[in-house]
Amino acid sequence: MTYLELSEDGGGAHKFYEVTVAGTQVTISYGRIGEVGQTKVTSFPTQAKAEAAAAKKIAEKTRKGYAAAVRGMRVRRAVTRRAIASTRSTARQAPVLWRFRSGDAAFGIFVDDERCWVGNQRGDVYTLTHQGDVTGRFRLPDGVKCIVADDFWIYAGCDDGRVYDLSGKVPRSAYEISADVDIYWLDIHDGVLGVSDQDGRITAIDYEDEFQWARTGSGSSGWMVRCDQDAVYHGHSGGVARYDTADGTLVWENTQADGVLFGWQESDSVYAGTTRRTVHRLAKGDGRVEAVYRCDGPVYSCATSPGGRYVFAGDNQSSVYCFTAAGKRLWKLGTGCGSAFSMQFLDDRLYIVTTDGSLACIDASEAAIAAAEQGTVPQPVDVKAAATLQVVEPSTVLEVVDEPGDTGDGVVVECVREGERLRVRVVSPGYETWNVQFPKDVREAGARYLVDGVRSAGRGGFYRAYGDIRRLR
Repeated sequence: MTYLELSEDGGGAHKFYEVTVAGTQVTISYGRIGEVGQTKVTSFPTQAKAEAAAAKKIAEKTRKGYAAAVRGMRVRRAVTRRAIASTRSTARQAPVLWRFRSGDAAFGIFVDDERCWVGNQRGDVYTLTHQGDVTGRFRLPDGVKCIVADDFWIYAGCDDGRVYDLSGKVPRSAYEISADVDIYWLDIHDGVLGVSDQDGRITAIDYEDEFQWARTGSGSSGWMVRCDQDAVYHGHSGGVARYDTADGTLVWENTQADGVLFGWQESDSVYAGTTRRTVHRLAKGDGRVEAVYRCDGPVYSCATSPGGRYVFAGDNQSSVYCFTAAGKRLWKLGTGCGSAFSMQFLDDRLYIVTTDGSLACIDASEAAIAAAEQGTVPQPVDVKAAATLQVVEPSTVLEVVDEPGDTGDGVVVECVREGERLRVRVVSPGYETWNVQFPKDVREAGARYLVDGVRSAGRGGFYRAYGDIRRLR
């Protein structure tokens, strides 16, 4: 057995790699230091070939800077759980249509035209229909910090330092964040990842999971990061700042919106929920305050209807609010299931995930809210997941298939070595010679893969693979 580690100073890698030879089998375990990691077992015709394969793997890792180490001498990455302080609302009950208890406090939520996603601190991610039917369950290795969407792709940021792509049948590791980054929140736009952390630092990582830049803000506890085509918006205890996506240049900083606990964005504005019981709307261009929305408790989450016509907020007293764009409060209602850690509005419904782990769907139509203010609300449906629901976990194992021939069934890509790095490029005809965003854990020099498709990034210059990944014989 050979055990290696790579632990770089200044926010670099923090990984282990273990190779064990037992007869004709080679077992490789790898992952982040202090965690169980993943295991791959390969059989060979003879013990000599197994030993040769193991020696080759060890040599490859040694060339990359891995060195012999003793397991347990280095510790795992730091993880901060968000403090749960929630009291019962004294407001009238909101018109909750249905609620699903995920089993632990939940931060991650994403809702699109097809389904709802919720992820909790236990690492469970569930998908549900808009009517509240549970349709899927993923089990990730650690607690889910947040769930974000980037065009077709759905990502979950976890306490194990990885960001998992949930767009296919099996979760795949898409990004791996440095061991010294205690993740608070993240966002992704056009393949570029922004990560905020406990120390008030913001880090940008590109589509190849390679470090771009990092900046330290004027405060700590970076609970807000939102990304668009041009900028990364970072909120922490000291305020909100805008950085240029390309090189991390500070464009502006607003210290009026300090004590940030959550962030949201529309095309021209960013919204910061704060400990000061406010949501601040800031202009993306220059950071000026455009409006202030005042709540009765520290704001854990906020969201808007399309275009920012209405602004919603959730406080630490299990209440949710609705405001006009100009800042007039329209209503305040109790959730009945804890304080909203995250929220999203879609089609007259407000979806929230809460301190007790519930995903709740609130009817936010004018008629439903008017009835709720008079004390008339529907009886919420308590949704249950079927006991037979399959649990899908991350994997590096790929289905092996034959070449697709001329059927046009998917796109063929190939992994090639470029210096010390492995790159993936499209070999099917009609494509540019760009790199492809592709999970690192399944890359192997010389291997070919069949993917459902690739899309050009919005800024151009690289492709992004989507759907299932199968290895070609």
